[in-house]
Amino acid sequence: MTIRFAILGAGRIGLVHAQAIASNPKAQLVAVADPFEESAKNLIATYGGEIRSIPQISESEDIDAVLICTPTNTHANLIENFARAGKAMFCEKPIDLSLERVKSCLKVVEENLAKLMVGFNRRFDPHFIALKETIDAGTIGDVEMVNIVSRDPGPPPYEYIKVSGGIFKDMTIHDFDMARFLLVEEIETVFASASVLVDPKIGEFSDFDSANIILTTASGKQCSISNSRRATYGYDQRIEVLGSMGMASAENQRPVAIEVATSQGFLRPPLHDFFMTRYTQAYGAEISSFIEMLADNTKGSPSGEDGLIALAIAQAAQISVETGRSVKLADVI
Repeated sequence: MTIRFAILGAGRIGLVHAQAIASNPKAQLVAVADPFEESAKNLIATYGGEIRSIPQISESEDIDAVLICTPTNTHANLIENFARAGKAMFCEKPIDLSLERVKSCLKVVEENLAKLMVGFNRRFDPHFIALKETIDAGTIGDVEMVNIVSRDPGPPPYEYIKVSGGIFKDMTIHDFDMARFLLVEEIETVFASASVLVDPKIGEFSDFDSANIILTTASGKQCSISNSRRATYGYDQRIEVLGSMGMASAENQRPVAIEVATSQGFLRPPLHDFFMTRYTQAYGAEISSFIEMLADNTKGSPSGEDGLIALAIAQAAQISVETGRSVKLADVI
């Protein structure tokens, strides 16, 4: 069975997903939609397909599924449109910046029995998968604490920060999903502290560039998350999981995994400096998972509900910063 795809949005993430489709024998790229025709032309020149409008794709009988790689403020409308059109959907996070809008969108998905998968790509990173498998195997006993370090080499452009929804909904949302993925229990309370330490102008947009968050489950399991928009040494992505019988960790990755020892000491190459290179394998694996989901007619994971909960945790973190108090997730969602 070949899954026939359309890609909505021919930017950098659209190109990454187009490559994943092209490399999978069970998939075919049929169409691309983008308001910038040159971007769409560049994508199909490499990966095939043809340019179509979104209404044309919605009505196309030769398209089974769409990859939504457009700006966040378009996601919910597109999901509803294609749910009603009977297409399966993969959507980059978040579904929307508003919890109520996400809820109404997911209701349309449910009413139309549509298939939806949300793009939390880090669940598909081979190193983080190995952590999850170690937990599930019981190797380190019961999970008690998770520490996540997620720091960018530098801030995104100001124009992006203006519309991103803030650091919690844009950046930390990946870590919130990863915390749920590894803790195996749902988050009950959120406590967050955030500052502007990297660039004062970020504060002018009512956003932060440095944050620490503590998530706690009903049984008392904890996850601490450290975020910064400035890591001069590279893209810092580490996770440590402490269990009742031991500890497992996933360390930073480098484009070249060597170590050189001389009389001057031990030297290793720099870290990755961009999420697109650090998570190349994860991006490919998540699209392969989506294709397998459609081929096997199973439910997508991460699901729309996963997207809703991660966004709710982000909202709770924002409220916690504003009030200086711990926030119960049940009061937000």
